[in-house]
Amino acid sequence: MGSADIVPGVSGGTIALITGIYGHLVESISKIRFGFVKPLFKGDFNGFLTELFEEIDFKFFIPLVLGIGVAFLTLAKVVTYCMDVYTAWTYSFFLGLILASAVILFKKIDKINAKHFLFAILGAVLTFIFVSLNPIAANHSLPIIFISGMIAICAMILPGISGSFLLLLLGQYKYMLNALHQLHFSEIIVFVVGAVIGILGFSKILNYLLKNYEEFTMAFLIGVMVGSLKVPSVEIVNSVSFNFTGLFPCLIVAVIGFGLIIILETKFDYIEE
Repeated sequence: MGSADIVPGVSGGTIALITGIYGHLVESISKIRFGFVKPLFKGDFNGFLTELFEEIDFKFFIPLVLGIGVAFLTLAKVVTYCMDVYTAWTYSFFLGLILASAVILFKKIDKINAKHFLFAILGAVLTFIFVSLNPIAANHSLPIIFISGMIAICAMILPGISGSFLLLLLGQYKYMLNALHQLHFSEIIVFVVGAVIGILGFSKILNYLLKNYEEFTMAFLIGVMVGSLKVPSVEIVNSVSFNFTGLFPCLIVAVIGFGLIIILETKFDYIEE
């Protein structure tokens, strides 16, 4: 998830979906209500610990957050290097990932009807419009970074919507990537605090939709993924010659990415059961 969230156009939520932890992730985050703080005001430390471990699934969050953190610190340079040097191949791989993720979501809908298609089309159109926007010019003050963190994290847990691309539109992507490389702790901490606040609120909405309107939410997310394909497609077309020699290697890489995700889905889907 950390590796995916670094890349504009690819969503960490997509990886969570592929590996079968998406439902668990959204539900676990939505259950955090900070009820464990109340016993502290009464001086009840044991009650605090009991409530804390009941409310927060540390067994799930600790390895997940550590994995994302390690990816951010170690793979940020690798991913950006691949995007700069092997642009077409890298985005072809991402295109394969996104297509496979849409197929996986499609399999989760039992009976397809006209309403599902309408929600999918709506998701595709809105996402296509969104990714067609031009990045805005913005300053890099701490309040702006805080708000950017709140907004971007909501996209990061949605399959098909890239939090990094949202940061790109907000004019904060390169700045925050540089802050991560150079360990500018003030910017990183403010961004993380904004992200935590944003994800706690948004996860409750998403959890409600998944529990009460799961298939329509899935149909909408399929559309979101299809609409987001414009990002890697444009990068590929702009980076290679539009002929067999230029496009065939990209096709091979995309097929590899597609196949990898389908294999991963069959291996990890048991986690949801």
